[in-house]
Amino acid sequence: MNFDYFPPAISNELGRHSLDAAADRNFLARGTHAPTLFEIDGIPVASLVRKFGSPLFVFSEHGLREKTRRMREAFTSRYENTRFAWSYKTNYLGAICEVFHSEGWMAEVVSDFEYEKARRHGVEGRDIIFNGPYKPRAALERAISERALIQIDNWDELSLIEELTAGLEQPLDVGIRVWLDAGIQPVWSKFGFAVENGEAWRAATRILGNRKLRLHTFHSHIGTYILEPGAYRVAASKLVALRERIHREHGHLVPCLNLGGGFPSFSLLHGMPGPAEAVVPPIEAYADAITDVLNRLPAKCRPELRFESGRHLVDEAGYLLTSVVAIKGIREPLAVNSDLSSRSHKEQLLLGEEGRTSYVLDAGINLLYTAAWYQMDILPARQVNAPPSPSRLYGPLCMAIDVVRYTIDLPPLKVGDVLSIHPVGAYNIAQSMQFIAYRPAVVMIGIDGEPELIRAREALDDIERPERMPAHLAKSR
Repeated sequence: MNFDYFPPAISNELGRHSLDAAADRNFLARGTHAPTLFEIDGIPVASLVRKFGSPLFVFSEHGLREKTRRMREAFTSRYENTRFAWSYKTNYLGAICEVFHSEGWMAEVVSDFEYEKARRHGVEGRDIIFNGPYKPRAALERAISERALIQIDNWDELSLIEELTAGLEQPLDVGIRVWLDAGIQPVWSKFGFAVENGEAWRAATRILGNRKLRLHTFHSHIGTYILEPGAYRVAASKLVALRERIHREHGHLVPCLNLGGGFPSFSLLHGMPGPAEAVVPPIEAYADAITDVLNRLPAKCRPELRFESGRHLVDEAGYLLTSVVAIKGIREPLAVNSDLSSRSHKEQLLLGEEGRTSYVLDAGINLLYTAAWYQMDILPARQVNAPPSPSRLYGPLCMAIDVVRYTIDLPPLKVGDVLSIHPVGAYNIAQSMQFIAYRPAVVMIGIDGEPELIRAREALDDIERPERMPAHLAKSR
C-alpha cells in the first residue's frame, strides 16, 4: 500500500474571477446585479419615454423583418412552393400590417372588420384568406365577389356559400378547415370539420359535387404556442392522407395544404425555466418536420404549402415601456437587536411577503392581455448598483386583479424609473381595453433608426365619438 501523502494544491482559479462570480453562476441565486435594457435598436429607452410619454408601446421594424425573412428562408429553402399570410388578429396596426405585406405576405382575416381593413390596405381579394367560425352574410358576399379564398368552417356556412355562389359563371376556389388530433392537448375541435370521424371527407365530397365550387385548400390550425415540432409532422401527414383519398376516389388533387400557425415566439409561460431560447425550438425545426412529409411525395404531386403565422413573427418586436408611479411594502432594514437570526431573515427575504417590495406602474393588465399566461421579461432602463430582491408589480387600475407580475427579482427602484416589458408584440395591442385609462401611443423604430408615431395616444374624443346622447338627457345639462 502506498502511504505517500500529497498536500492539496491551491490554484489561482478563483483569482481570475470577480468576487461575485459564485453568486452570478448559481442558478438559484439572484446574482448581485439585475440585467437592464438601456436601448431598443440604438434608441435610449428613457429618451423614448421623454419624447412620446409613458406608458408607450415600441416596435422594432428591424425585428419584424428579421423574423419574417428567417421564417421564409426556413421553409422555402426546404420547400420552394410555400406562401405566407399575416394573421391580422395578432396585431392589426396599419404600420405592422404594411411591413408584412411589403415582405410579400398575404392577409389572413377572421372577421368582416379585418377583411375591410385588409382591403383598405390595398390587399386584393385573391390575396386574402378568410377564416373564422362566423362570417356574416354581407362579408361572404363581398369576399365571393372579390375572389378571396374562403376557408369554410361549418355546415351552415357551406350551405350559405352554396346559395351565394349559385349564380356564378366561374367556379369559386374555397378551402375547408379541418380539426385533427396531432398528439397535443387540448385538441381545437371548435373549428372546422373533423378528420378522424369522416366529417372532413363528407364536406370535401359535397364541395366536389358542386360545379360552382372548386376545392382549393385543406387547412388545419392545431393550436397556439406549440412547442413540439413533431405535432406538425402528424398534422401534415393527416392532411396528405385526406388529400390522397380525395384524389384516389374523386380524381381531384387538392392544390394547397395550409398548416395555419401556432409557432411560438421566444417567450415563457409562467413557471417555465428559461432562457426562452433554450426551451422554444427554432423555426427551422418546424420547417424540417413539415417539409419532410411533403418532400416524400412525387414532385408532380406536391401541393402548395401555406401558413398564417402571427405570434412567432411579431411578439419579440414589441416592447411596452412603463414607469414606476408609487412604491409600497418596502422592507425595513433588519434592526441590530432583531430577534430574527440571519438565516431566518434570509428566508423572510426569499419567501415572505415582508420581504417583497411592491411597485405600482402606469401600465396594467388593460394593456397586457397575455400577462395572464406569459412570464414577460421586465428590465430597468438604468443600472442600479444593488442586488435584486423579490418584488411585485401592480398596474394602475382600481382592481385587485391588476397585477403585472406577482413575483419578480428587481433592484431597488425609484418613482419615475422606466421599465421595459418584453415580448408584448402579439395580441396585446389588438386586445387592449379602453378601461379606466386611455390606451397609450405606439411607436415604431424604422430601419433607418428613427422612431415614428404609428398610433397616437387616445383622447376623450376618440372614446366618445361613437356615443349618442338622447335628447331628453342632453337638455338636462
